[in-house]
Amino acid sequence: MRIGELAARAGTTTRTLRYYESRGLLPARRTGNGYRTYDEDDLRLLEQIRTLQDFGFDLEETRPFVECLRSGHPEGDACPASLAVYRRKLTELDALISELNAVRAQVGAQLTRAEASLPGGPEPRCELTG
Repeated sequence: MRIGELAARAGTTTRTLRYYESRGLLPARRTGNGYRTYDEDDLRLLEQIRTLQDFGFDLEETRPFVECLRSGHPEGDACPASLAVYRRKLTELDALISELNAVRAQVGAQLTRAEASLPGGPEPRCELTG
């Protein structure tokens, strides 16, 4: 298939495909007349990249998964390098969750303090003037 068909089937743009090609994530095969040509395996690569990006992986983090597929594995996460990226991402996510929990605790403490300082109890009684 040509680049426009692959882009349509993958739900992306030809510009994105050219960018992936320039980054070495998508193979650059050409016909005799210079047109880029792709197959179903390339569509699988793009689906893998998109799924990982939807999960928050940056483009470079998708490389081991793409290379795993290219080496003939049925899934992009069947290789040690892919598993290492998963582990790093989980560590990163755990750190973010810890940070968010700390912020949540601080906001909760601020709310408790603010409610306790109200003269009429926890429900503020604000009157609108108009």
